[in-house]
Amino acid sequence: MFITIKRRVSYIIVFVSFLLISTQKIYSQPNDTAVEYYEKLFINGDTVFLPIYAKKNRSKEDISNKLADITKDFDSKWDNVRFNPYGGENITFPFQLTFDDKQFSSPIDRKMVVTSRYGWRRGRPHRGIDIDLWVGDTVRSILDGKVRYVGYHGGHGNTVVIRHYNGLETVYAHLSKFLVKENDEIKKGQAIAKGGITGNARGSHLHLEVKYHGKSINPEYLFEFTDRTEIRSDVVFVTRKWMTPRYHRSTRQSNIVVHKTINDIVLHEERQKKIYTVKKGDTLYRIANRHGLAIAEICKINAIRKNSVLKVGQQIIVTSAQ
Repeated sequence: MFITIKRRVSYIIVFVSFLLISTQKIYSQPNDTAVEYYEKLFINGDTVFLPIYAKKNRSKEDISNKLADITKDFDSKWDNVRFNPYGGENITFPFQLTFDDKQFSSPIDRKMVVTSRYGWRRGRPHRGIDIDLWVGDTVRSILDGKVRYVGYHGGHGNTVVIRHYNGLETVYAHLSKFLVKENDEIKKGQAIAKGGITGNARGSHLHLEVKYHGKSINPEYLFEFTDRTEIRSDVVFVTRKWMTPRYHRSTRQSNIVVHKTINDIVLHEERQKKIYTVKKGDTLYRIANRHGLAIAEICKINAIRKNSVLKVGQQIIVTSAQ
C-alpha cells in the first residue's frame, strides 16, 4: 500500500512539474519574464479561475500549494463502497477543468457509434452516452487514473468508476466482467472490463458517464467521440448548461461551444440572448419547451413566477442557461 501511495504521489509530482514547465513555454510574455497561470477568485458569489501573470521563478511554496490543490481534489471523499460519495455537495458555476493530454483513449476497440446521447430521454434524464458494443468486447479507461468503485449499482448493473487526476470520474456501466479491482492504478487505454447487458440495458452497449464531484457532465462537451478521440481543450470552463440533462436531447448531439475562458462565456451568453413576444395561447410550459429551457430558468431570467399570467405582446427573454 505504501508503494502504491508513493507511486501515485510521484505521478502527481511529475504531472505538476510538467504543467509548470509547459505553462512557462506556452504562455511566456514577449520579455520572457512572466508566465500565465490560473488563480481562484470569487466573483458575485461564484468561484472562478482567471489567468494571472507571475514571475517564472516560482517559489517552492507556490509549487507545494499547487501540488496540495491537485491531491486534495483527487483524494476528496475517496470511497470504495458508495457509488456517489459526494452526497448533496453543491458546485459553483462556472468551474475550470484542465487536461494534460490532447487525446483520450477510445473505451472500445471497434469504431465508436453513439446510440443515445446525454440529455432528456423518454421523460427521464439520461446522464451519459451509450456506445455500441458486443457482449464480451473489451472496455478500456479513457484516461489515466485510479479505480474507486467496482460493483453492481442499480440500473447501471456491473459498474467500474475511475477517478482521474483532474478530479473527473468516468463511469463504465452494463459490464459483464471486471478486469480490475478497487484502488488499482490505471493507465489510459488499459483494459478494465468486458462489455455486457447487466442492469437496466436494452441490448448490449457501454453506458459511459463523466462526473465531477458526483454531478454528471455531458461527455461530448469534453471529448470528441470520433476516430480522432480528441480532448476538446486543455482548459475548459464548465457551465450549468453542460451539467443539466434537461437542456439536451438524447436523440441528437447538442451544439458544442467550448468555453476556454470566462470571456467566452460572456460573449456566448450575449449571442444567445433572444426576446420572444408572447402570442395568444402561449404558456410558460409551451415557451420553455419550444426553446429547450426549463420553466424555472425562464422565470429566473425574467424575474417572474411560475404561475404568472402572460399577456399577449409581452416580451420574454429566452436564452440558454449558463
